[in-house]
Amino acid sequence: MKVNITVNDRAVTADVPGHELLSDFLRDRLGLTGTHVGCDTSQCGACVVHVNGASVKSCATLACALDGATVRTIEGLSAPGSLHPMQKAFHENHGLQCGFCTPGMIMSAVDFATVTPAPTAEAARRWLEGNLCRCTGYQNIVAAVLAGSAAMQTTEGARST
Repeated sequence: MKVNITVNDRAVTADVPGHELLSDFLRDRLGLTGTHVGCDTSQCGACVVHVNGASVKSCATLACALDGATVRTIEGLSAPGSLHPMQKAFHENHGLQCGFCTPGMIMSAVDFATVTPAPTAEAARRWLEGNLCRCTGYQNIVAAVLAGSAAMQTTEGARST
């Protein structure tokens, strides 16, 4: 099936089989390896990307279903050589250890910050329930999400739901 998808502000047209997952499309066809696949069952959240502005698990999304969609991956979150406020917050608050879950965590956190004008630690924890980290106790991740949310409110504004 032929699909037209905008990925990180770049128009992409491709023939994709009906069974091809978005995670495979991004990694294997487009070389966007920041989208990690940790479980293949949509349990870990390492594969989270944004589709039409909302976070989705790319290992449970068919590429053929995204004709006309806009996809943003961790590689397209900020301009080359710069960090998005959430990426900066994860760095400054030590919100990562091995880094495997980090792209999915950050993409989920950006979506959370965008739709949550007054985030709390409890709300951040609830939002991130679908993102697993095997290295941390989540304290620093939650701190990073709250700091990144505050920075995004200052620099980008937020949309309301």
